[in-house]
Amino acid sequence: MIDKGLVLNMLVFAGKVQNGAVQSDLIEESVALGFRKIEVRREYFKNLANEMADIKKLVEKYELELFYSVPDEVFVDGKVNSKLGDYLLEAIQMGITHIKWNIGDFAGFTGDLRELKPLTEQGIEVNIENDQTQTSGTISAIDTFMKAVEEEGLTIGYVYDLGNWRFVGEDEKIAAEQLGKYVSYIHVKDVIYMEGKPQAVGLDHGEIDWREILSVLPGNVPVAIEYPTTEKQEILDAKALLEEE
Repeated sequence: MIDKGLVLNMLVFAGKVQNGAVQSDLIEESVALGFRKIEVRREYFKNLANEMADIKKLVEKYELELFYSVPDEVFVDGKVNSKLGDYLLEAIQMGITHIKWNIGDFAGFTGDLRELKPLTEQGIEVNIENDQTQTSGTISAIDTFMKAVEEEGLTIGYVYDLGNWRFVGEDEKIAAEQLGKYVSYIHVKDVIYMEGKPQAVGLDHGEIDWREILSVLPGNVPVAIEYPTTEKQEILDAKALLEEE
């Protein structure tokens, strides 16, 4: 069994969000499916101010552990993104304890990496993820940034996204072997190819040997189900598969 319990990422409800569902209702649905660790996505909010208050109530009601996926970058135009502090404030207001960004163009950063230190001292666990870009989603990009983070003694973690390596043309096993020491959180999905292009699918429905990869990665970190689904049973099937590991 996954040691720290499973996380349900709101990406599983992508279709419902497109049809008008709000994340507070989907959190209720997630709880009914047996999850107490849930990752909300900033791009899924329809009225951020109103929904934040609703989510905070649910955190308290169900004693949830919430993760916050924010589709923005740490480094923009050679500087630290000025919006990061606002995202942290949103997280605090919702009772969220983990936040995730993409690195962005670290190679073009002209400032002092210690500018990030105040952002790591807000009581929120700060993470970056390998995204689907060549700029900040390759093994080299993640390793370069995380080495710099360690050298500065910054408390920033790394979210290993299992499926995203296929989108940047790299091998997920090599990535796990080289980057495993940094991993504080894992996103799982499988991948198939349609017309030569990768597409995220459910576990055991694609080409990735996800069990082998999880055996390489740390076993004491949260693991999230993160790919679009159409039926509740798909979520429950993934939950059962991961709880067997």
